[in-house]
Amino acid sequence: MLPLADIPSPCYVIDERRLKSNLERLNRIQTESGAKVILALKAFSTYSTFPLISQYLSGTTASSVNEARLANETFGKEIHVYSPAYKPDEIDEICSFAHHIVFNSLSQLDRYYYYLRDKYPHVEIGLRVNPEHSEVNYPLYDPCCTFSRLGVTKEEMDKSKFDFTKLDGIHFHTLCGKHVDSLERTVEVVREKFSDLLHHMKWVNCGGGHGLTYPNYDIDRLIRLINVFRKEFDVDFIMEPGEGVVFGTGFLVASVVDLMYNDMNLAIIDSSASAHMPDVIEMPYRPEIEGSAQPNEKEYTYRLGGTTCLSGDVIGNYSFDKPLQIGQKLIFKDMAHYTMVKSTFFNGIPLPSIGRVDQDGVFHLDRTFTYEDFKARLGNVNFTKK
Repeated sequence: MLPLADIPSPCYVIDERRLKSNLERLNRIQTESGAKVILALKAFSTYSTFPLISQYLSGTTASSVNEARLANETFGKEIHVYSPAYKPDEIDEICSFAHHIVFNSLSQLDRYYYYLRDKYPHVEIGLRVNPEHSEVNYPLYDPCCTFSRLGVTKEEMDKSKFDFTKLDGIHFHTLCGKHVDSLERTVEVVREKFSDLLHHMKWVNCGGGHGLTYPNYDIDRLIRLINVFRKEFDVDFIMEPGEGVVFGTGFLVASVVDLMYNDMNLAIIDSSASAHMPDVIEMPYRPEIEGSAQPNEKEYTYRLGGTTCLSGDVIGNYSFDKPLQIGQKLIFKDMAHYTMVKSTFFNGIPLPSIGRVDQDGVFHLDRTFTYEDFKARLGNVNFTKK
């Protein structure tokens, strides 16, 4: 249970007790398979939790200069970097932090490879390949969809004159919230298309999208898969989950601000799907609320919406045992991944605070956001009233 009386509204809350349970599960994968599990910062970058996470995971993977810098300052351990494209004015800063850097295209590989080998010989270089094998049905989240810009196809590689055996590793990513069977099918395609190259690599990175901490994820099956693959190709095996690290560990506490009626009961909360939980609209999906049920399963059904002026800023329809009350706090579940990293100041609505519940059940408020935070994102100009 969360100590609701101590938590402001709205507020993202990470339960470190749940997080530790996830990390112990991930560490078992590392221990029994020899794989490296690293945190994907694009999904979760709340660094107040890094002292705990870094006790278990092998490092982080960053998608930008800012994420790599954050990893260097707050996490330590290995820093892996991948981006669809690097600008010339950021490559040196990235390589001052990175242990691995992965390129997305042959043109970027050709542009930077020898420069990095000469100036940053300690940084291992990889290439993202596109196995052209889709495991995700929704194109927005399918890295191998038609015309994908993510990764190099086998056909492109065959046409190139680059000696790919000079690489340290290859990276592939085909998953989004998937189980081990999806990884098995992808690995088989990668083995078939890139087998000759794999024998020259130091490591293989199978990206993210692994639901490693889902209750029904078959960890034993995964460990067997990794052990067979590592033995066959004598490589390090790297996984970079984001959601899979923090699944089920985070909450968004929000309060009812107003109640209305328009052919059904409506409730407006002091948060927003659009600004604070955007995957509700983008995926789309309906987050669970503690103590609620599907519409009409319980006596009182409401449609919950946010405080932005976007007409589609709707979280979903929920039923409750009792009528909602203005000021009542609601607990949205599984709000760690792709929330804090994607939240915005749309409509000038304040960002939710950020806090943690520690191993003893004590709440710690780590960050609040003010008008000055909103203003600073939009400029740095001093105005004098006339």
